[in-house]
Amino acid sequence: MNMASLFPRRIEPRIAEALLDTPVVLLAGPRQAGKTTLVRHIADQRGLRYLTMDDALTLLSAREDPVGMIRSLDRAVIDEIQRSPQLLLAIKKSVDEDRRPGRFLLTGSANVMALPTVADSLAGRMETLSLLPLSQSEIESRSGNWIDSAFAGRILQADRPALGNDLVERVLRGGYPEAISRASAKRRIAWARQYIDAIIQRDVRDVASIEKLDQLPRFLRALAQTAGQMCNYTQLAGQVGLDGKTASRYVGVFEQMYLLRRIDVWARNRLNRVVKTPKLQFIDSGLLAALLDLTFDAVHRDRTRFGNVLETFVFGELLKHATTADGDYRLMYYRDADKFEVDVVIENAAGQLVAVEVKAAATVKEGDLRGLKKLASLAGSPFQMGVLLYDGTETMPLGGGIWAAPLSSLWGS
Repeated sequence: MNMASLFPRRIEPRIAEALLDTPVVLLAGPRQAGKTTLVRHIADQRGLRYLTMDDALTLLSAREDPVGMIRSLDRAVIDEIQRSPQLLLAIKKSVDEDRRPGRFLLTGSANVMALPTVADSLAGRMETLSLLPLSQSEIESRSGNWIDSAFAGRILQADRPALGNDLVERVLRGGYPEAISRASAKRRIAWARQYIDAIIQRDVRDVASIEKLDQLPRFLRALAQTAGQMCNYTQLAGQVGLDGKTASRYVGVFEQMYLLRRIDVWARNRLNRVVKTPKLQFIDSGLLAALLDLTFDAVHRDRTRFGNVLETFVFGELLKHATTADGDYRLMYYRDADKFEVDVVIENAAGQLVAVEVKAAATVKEGDLRGLKKLASLAGSPFQMGVLLYDGTETMPLGGGIWAAPLSSLWGS
């Protein structure tokens, strides 16, 4: 049974829309997030030919005669295009001769646009959409978009609250269809470890020439320890025997593989006191937990280790909502020299802000609002709402546009 096919994906109507007016649509995201299942379904519906670069003969044909291969196709789905980037120039040529919309639906589990020669070759001819692992809304078959709602002044209602142990389970499970389908935590961790090994052994070669692949798993584990914190690459690199420049390059490769994301700090230009270091966030809390060897029992023994993984979970959920939202949003964070912090700052195209602070506890104290209050006073009128997400069931106003809301509102209605 294919788990990915059981869940309706929020991005599907977006793909359909893009195919109506754009010659090439790229669906990008991490390997095993469900891209193949989704594009095969679309190919069947629309009568498109399906080709995958994971097939050895197809890959050979693409590498030896990319122009010939593309010339033989009228409308097609091409899966895992990053394994044969030379096809993109052939697609550009074909599309320039025949601009019909919906000709090529591509998928990539590395950020194809970051590959040299690619970015400019399909400019204006291609639309890129993201498919990340399953969001909790998709798992629960909910259609509400948390970010769109928040900017409209409404927090989604947590009608299926996951509290305490339930919440911990969800966070440690993450969103990969394959991980969700496994019956026990032990089997999920085994899958996550194999997944990371496979990406490093195989996919990294497609996007970067890295001689010492054996250093990557160690470095990725070191990065996992700093998830959700500001990262000093040079210091971190030293711990695993790398120089700062190499470390920064490796972080870039992990970003291209959709394992993690560098997040910029939110700043108004006049705020020269703001610390300008980007923060690293993993995209899936389940993978992060596996890298940290964080199990359900370990969380019970030491709850402090859960906070960063919970923040990763919330960041991942918000990132998934951003990819399927009606509005255009950027996810950032806030921290200043006085150590006032906000976990996630969401900015819309008009520069308005919704700020989100994450708390693993079931009680909310006044001190938990420090960062949100500081940001609200600094931002002034662009500040729309501050939300403290906590492990409870009530949504309550706390004054000054700040609310406490259940973490479960992320998949509310």
